[in-house]
Amino acid sequence: MRRFSWFNATSLTFGFAFLYLPMIILVIYSFNESRLVTVWAGFSTKWYGELFRNEEFLDAAWVTLKVAVLSSTIATVLGTMAAHVLVNGGRFRGRTLFSGMIYAPLVMPEVITGLSLLLLFIGIGLERGVLTVVLAHTTFSMCYVSVVVSSRLATFDRSLEEAALDLGCSSFDAFRLVTLPIIAPAVISGWLLAFTLSLDDLVIASFTTGPGATTLPIKVFSSIRLGVSPEINALSTVLISVVAVGVISASLITKRAALQQAREEQAAQRAT
Repeated sequence: MRRFSWFNATSLTFGFAFLYLPMIILVIYSFNESRLVTVWAGFSTKWYGELFRNEEFLDAAWVTLKVAVLSSTIATVLGTMAAHVLVNGGRFRGRTLFSGMIYAPLVMPEVITGLSLLLLFIGIGLERGVLTVVLAHTTFSMCYVSVVVSSRLATFDRSLEEAALDLGCSSFDAFRLVTLPIIAPAVISGWLLAFTLSLDDLVIASFTTGPGATTLPIKVFSSIRLGVSPEINALSTVLISVVAVGVISASLITKRAALQQAREEQAAQRAT
């Protein structure tokens, strides 16, 4: 029986073309000599130079990176704490309401979340800027961290933590010295997910931003309303390259770690 037919090959080809062909075209036209993005006038890298000399894009990129790091870090701390309470906290009054409030941003439309946060900031008199964007991104990304960490804590062997408590550790020390190192991959994954969501967000940031706090997605969106410029193509190509390098590096590191673990297991079997 053939597992890979022509139908599967055709479906796979069209699927990958649908996903990646627009990106390939964008990368090609980022090297276009002409300012008109739909007219090829020759190969040139001048738009990359224009991009790195554009202070507005650079400032927006710095704001985006700063907001993403701060919000993802705060969301990781709060999401991990919330996941620990939900999984290991047992039954307590208000648990259903607490879990519902944690997971509500997962299904809440971003427009409603952004509008409600805007009304909140106006109501308490908080001036909109980097702080409000950080708080907004923390609010909607914390639930994703909580989901990722909760799934790991659900399969965590509680006997290890109980052994640390029996040996004299406090609850905090047992979590810090035993639980946290074991669930660290899930915590890191939650941080990376929150970081990615913050980098990509446009809707919520547009409601909560203020003067001097323009993020890169907002800047790009406001720029393309006047027409797509080759600088935006160059910016998109840079972002695609960074993501590609990150994915390939992570894959190589994971593969190397798996090979190393396999070698250690083989060495242990030979020794026994």
